Amino acid sequence: SIRAFIRQHAADGAYDSLYITRLPGETRPRPLVRDQPPSEPLPHSPAAAPAQKPAHAHATPPAPAPGTAVSPAPSGPPAQPDAIPRSSSHPVIQPPGVFVPPPGTKAEQLDALRKHIGNCPLCRALVLNRTQIVFGSGNPEAELVFVGEAPGEEEDRQGAPFVGRAGELLTRIIEKGMGMRRDSVYIANILKCRPPNNRNPEPPEVANCSPFLNAQLDIIKPRAIIALGAYASHYLCGTDEPISKLRGTFHHYRGIPVMPTFHPAYLLRSYSPENRRRVWDDVRKVVEFLNQK
Repeated sequence: SIRAFIRQHAADGAYDSLYITRLPGETRPRPLVRDQPPSEPLPHSPAAAPAQKPAHAHATPPAPAPGTAVSPAPSGPPAQPDAIPRSSSHPVIQPPGVFVPPPGTKAEQLDALRKHIGNCPLCRALVLNRTQIVFGSGNPEAELVFVGEAPGEEEDRQGAPFVGRAGELLTRIIEKGMGMRRDSVYIANILKCRPPNNRNPEPPEVANCSPFLNAQLDIIKPRAIIALGAYASHYLCGTDEPISKLRGTFHHYRGIPVMPTFHPAYLLRSYSPENRRRVWDDVRKVVEFLNQK
């Protein structure tokens, strides 16, 4: 008969998709399809007993006891642990919290801010790319602060802002164009880490790093800021207007007058007497403002 045929071949493992069970009062087994939910008993049958786990994934299921529905073998990959334990040799660096300047001089407060930043881990792409954090440099008592967008390759290597060719040109602008010493001003960037391939800062990076710039400005309390380049000008002035329209006019950032001007690196790439004259006009307006006591 059909049932005898199925029973014989199921016992031999030939029909892995069928299980054999027995209803009360039956003398012959009946097939049960694997897709039948194991938690539900067959119609008119008593509650199913818990399934027995096969010894091997490919082994033939053992013959079930009378009145027992056998659950299908679990499918899919084995469960993985919730988390991989961290090695104690690689401690997690905690991100900086809110900085509160301690009592002391401006120089001491800037030192405390630098220690507060530590090896900041907030921006993964910057952490993986940087050699070191470029905090800022100059006179803590400065009346004028220069702000760029981010460190470049040479700045990342030396750990100081504007020390490459653009930095050399900035020094000439400060000393020859403004009649000031470079060590009398303060120089910083919006980002304290070099972005990969000198790309523009990304909004989450600016959101993470701008509180450090704000803290520097709150400590120094400069009378004026010169924003170097389009990105710094857009950020400090709160607009996307072209720098050709922003420059030459004072704007404000946190109550501090801001003069946007071209970045020294732009002047090196696109030098012309006209661009040079524009930068000279911008910085001299700042000098005139600072001379107003």
